[in-house]
Amino acid sequence: MAYETIRTVVKGAAYVVQLNRPEKRNAVSELMMDEIMSACNEAADKPNVAAIVLTGGNEYFSAGADLNEAFEVKTATDGRRYFGHWHRLNDALEQSAKPVIAAIEGFCMTGGLELALAADIRIGADGSTYAITSSRIGTVAGAGGTQRLPRVVGVAYALEMLFAAEPVDVDEAYRIGLINKRTPAGGALPAAISLAEHYATRAPLALAYVKRAVHRGVQMDLASAVEFETMLVTTVYGTKDKEEGIAAFLNKRQPNFGGV
Repeated sequence: MAYETIRTVVKGAAYVVQLNRPEKRNAVSELMMDEIMSACNEAADKPNVAAIVLTGGNEYFSAGADLNEAFEVKTATDGRRYFGHWHRLNDALEQSAKPVIAAIEGFCMTGGLELALAADIRIGADGSTYAITSSRIGTVAGAGGTQRLPRVVGVAYALEMLFAAEPVDVDEAYRIGLINKRTPAGGALPAAISLAEHYATRAPLALAYVKRAVHRGVQMDLASAVEFETMLVTTVYGTKDKEEGIAAFLNKRQPNFGGV
């Protein structure tokens, strides 16, 4: 499918979605939101794809939301519509059955960071920087940043970033757990593709259910979350992939998972 604001390509086991608005430093427009969601649907239909990789390219990830569109949000009704669009985008990433990896070079700002926070794994290259700058312009992060950031780095570090509205470098991002892995400059995308290749050796249903268990479970009390986990586990135990995985382990061979 042809897109205006993103590029997509399959590289090995990775479905790479590259943000492609260089004239706007990859600012996320509503059209881009729709196109990323469409790309996630395309990836879901590709059995040889083990993970979705979001990247902005070698120079930067994203400058944030398209401020020309955000500036038009002037009423509560406008806000519910506009930010609801953002929430549907981030939900599409979190609810995708495939792992989503953000491969980050250069700056990853505000809406761009909120987008990356909806990924399951974040890989940051040397020289990358991260910020939610809403307090500079008199607003509050509206694409989930006030909620996902503390869930990833903890309340104190999240508030420190949100209050200061200043970029943190890759060292600090890695130290506080904002990124999972760091690479040399130019290495984020290759590292993400390598991770996708590794995920391709794992049972796709297991990855999908693990992802769902974690994302939903952290929003529940412990007893409810464990009960939810048990329901998912009993479902997985009825799959052919579970039988294949155990048989392969017992027979000391590589499993051949079919996603069923």
